[in-house]
Amino acid sequence: MLGIIGKKIGMTRLFTENGDSVAVTLIEAGPCTVTSHKTKEKDNYSALQLGFQEVPEKKLTKPLWGHFKKNNVSAFKIMKEFRVNEDVMNDYSPGAEIKVDIFKPKDKIHVTGISKGKGFAGVIKRHNFHGKTQTHGTHESFRGTGSIGMCATPSRVHRGKKMPGQYGNDKVTVRNLTVYKIDGERNLLMVRGAIPGHRNSIVMIQKTK
Repeated sequence: MLGIIGKKIGMTRLFTENGDSVAVTLIEAGPCTVTSHKTKEKDNYSALQLGFQEVPEKKLTKPLWGHFKKNNVSAFKIMKEFRVNEDVMNDYSPGAEIKVDIFKPKDKIHVTGISKGKGFAGVIKRHNFHGKTQTHGTHESFRGTGSIGMCATPSRVHRGKKMPGQYGNDKVTVRNLTVYKIDGERNLLMVRGAIPGHRNSIVMIQKTK
């Protein structure tokens, strides 16, 4: 579905006419430029490639600069693809601008971003294990993993076993969030609730089907 690239600014709250407090996330959404088309004939799928945050030519590799020059568009730091129907592609030729006004208040959207990295974490924090008993012989392993398999059969640890390791820093999509308010002059999208990532991280916002 058609979408836009944005930068997470942070969270704040707005007040309704009744005085209720609503937690919202501020996103600097676009403006994005269509840098190229992906077609079924050439790429086996149809999509719009969008660019966000212009950069000078000297900061790009020659192949990347040639890609922008071929389509006669400015150079961008961030590029993302949004799969759309061919009818939508015809409405946005390379060089066209997509702004935050493609959304309206009360629209349902999906937001994709990279979650905050929390470093190495144990199973209680990473997988919500409840831990071992505090009595009956438990000694120095209250937050340990516990048994991870049998000795003779299968004589190995199954793939995908929940273990300690890297926590966070994953691609996460939060679905069916609600657009609360739009500020077209400042390219601001106010989304009800929280979205993944730290401040100033890049996110993709897509309309729901």
